[in-house]
Amino acid sequence: MCSKTVILANGEKPIHHVPLSILREAERIICCDGAIAFLEQEKKNPHIIIGDCDSISFEHRKKFKSIILKDENENYNDLQKALKYCIANGWNEVVILGASGLREDHFLANIGILMNYSDKLFLKMVTNYGIFTTLQKTTTFESFAGQQISVFSFSPETEITYHGLKYQVFKQKFKSLWEGSLNEALSDSFTIEITSRGKILVFGAYKI
Repeated sequence: MCSKTVILANGEKPIHHVPLSILREAERIICCDGAIAFLEQEKKNPHIIIGDCDSISFEHRKKFKSIILKDENENYNDLQKALKYCIANGWNEVVILGASGLREDHFLANIGILMNYSDKLFLKMVTNYGIFTTLQKTTTFESFAGQQISVFSFSPETEITYHGLKYQVFKQKFKSLWEGSLNEALSDSFTIEITSRGKILVFGAYKI
């Protein structure tokens, strides 16, 4: 999976080959503040560095002075600032790396942010364990038999139907986030069908 636009957040650093390959093949990388330290280790140059500069070293501030966009607005975290930058520049398909791990509260907040922007951007959050994909319409996913799948509905009024998952669901409305979790793909693809526009998050784990 290749993406032109990647946001590198300052959470758990990519070590799995999937997020690492996405990072290395990206055409443009928006770096959240202190994540520049890891990006430099990967010998990749950022398109821009965004944040309040509270976790970036003096050396990096000096080296990348010309591409640092300092934003001290405390109403938004660095990931939100990066997403707003993507919207302003018309970059509509974005992969987010480094947004999980280290602190569970940060990760949960980042999931909330992911869904808040899912009606403005096509977003994926790729971790060291799998891929979160936002969707608002019926979508078919590539998979493999036995792949662990979870579906989270942030729109309790939306009817959801599964095709190709072990535990079938037909026009069901999920009122709690856990209701669509812990499923399994049966073959090389599955479909999440929704009958009305909604905010749905699908997680697919990597093959072990």
